[in-house]
Amino acid sequence: MSLKEKVRNLKAHPLLQVLANNGGNPRTLVLIEPLWGIPYNLISPFATLYMYTQGITDVQIGLILSIAMVFQVLFSFFGGILSDKLGRKFTTMMGDFFGWSMACLVWAVSSNFWLFLAAALLNCFEQINQTAWYCLLIEDAHPKDLVGIYTWVSIGGLVAIFFAPLSGLFVSSYSIVPVVRVLYFLFALTMLAKTLITFKFCRETKQGKIRRAETKGVSIPHMLGEYRQLIPSLLKDRSVLKAVAVSVILYVTNMVSTNFFGLYVTQRLGLSENFLALFPILNAAVMLVFMVGVQHRMNATRFRVPLWIGLGLYSAAALVLIFAPVNSLGFVLLYVFFAALAAALVNPRKDALLQLNIAPQERARLNALIMASTIALSSPFGYFAGLLSSLDRRLPFVLALLLFVTAMLIIGRIQEPQVEEASAETPENAG
Repeated sequence: MSLKEKVRNLKAHPLLQVLANNGGNPRTLVLIEPLWGIPYNLISPFATLYMYTQGITDVQIGLILSIAMVFQVLFSFFGGILSDKLGRKFTTMMGDFFGWSMACLVWAVSSNFWLFLAAALLNCFEQINQTAWYCLLIEDAHPKDLVGIYTWVSIGGLVAIFFAPLSGLFVSSYSIVPVVRVLYFLFALTMLAKTLITFKFCRETKQGKIRRAETKGVSIPHMLGEYRQLIPSLLKDRSVLKAVAVSVILYVTNMVSTNFFGLYVTQRLGLSENFLALFPILNAAVMLVFMVGVQHRMNATRFRVPLWIGLGLYSAAALVLIFAPVNSLGFVLLYVFFAALAAALVNPRKDALLQLNIAPQERARLNALIMASTIALSSPFGYFAGLLSSLDRRLPFVLALLLFVTAMLIIGRIQEPQVEEASAETPENAG
């Protein structure tokens, strides 16, 4: 095969076609996602140990998670309103600046419970960003390309994982606290750059302009009051409720994995802290191979079977970790492999499934309401998981296993969404 033919085949790859068919906001946001993904994934394996090393206990870590979740609920409610009144673009920029740049500066100097709590509360601004960012990402995109777009978002974060050995190397050379402080400071700078790029290259969506015009002159208290009409309509929509239930479960299990995996493998299984940088690399490699080589061969408009298989893999991963013997690196690597396959199947589809079941006209406020509900329902689990970990570091993962099985039962009862009828919006930014 000639070089030209190889290039032509590469350009014809379905994932590249997704970017070609969805220019403007989707393409810009996908391409700048590593500015968040690189520093986040460099820090995340060490974030809990960074707190633990400075005297923050398991229960205090769980308490910080739960308190932050309460505030995240409040911020989420206002996220939908601000996205409508200020526009998706400006609200995204505000969330990136306060929720990440400023929060990371505080994390960089944190040394006690109160500073860590302050950083976590600043990070709650990210919930405002989440609502606006999702709208900015997909509102002018083709509905049939949503799984592909969310796959690109995942890839943008995964690329960063291959920088992880640098953080592991620095931690082994200089110790965890000074290294993580520097990484948080760099995180603040990259998110400032991301904010400026969003300002320069993104534009307000068609639906965002409509909602900004419709809400002009409408007070925020009045818009908050309108949730009284939105909540009953949401509760009557069984398709949305099932998608929300799965999102809540995955939110909780991700919280367990993010905050207690590092403690489990180092404090109970006895593995070196240096391995914490290896596990994300394996996870990213498996996910990237699957997403680039396999994902596009699956029907992007079918959700139930891939989600069910992914949740089954998550369950298998949890079982492997729970029964892993002390000092058994092989068991932990098997856990990471199963969890990576599961994430590649589940993450793009659970996000797309939720968006395809939401009315485009109220996407911002419904997303905000769903996000607030997800966080509110998940908030007790932060403290509960911390308490379980203080009793036995296996118990948070037993909880995750039970939740994965519950999600499998829910997925078995969902109906496939009608993708072509899911949105009447025209992809304004395509091309």
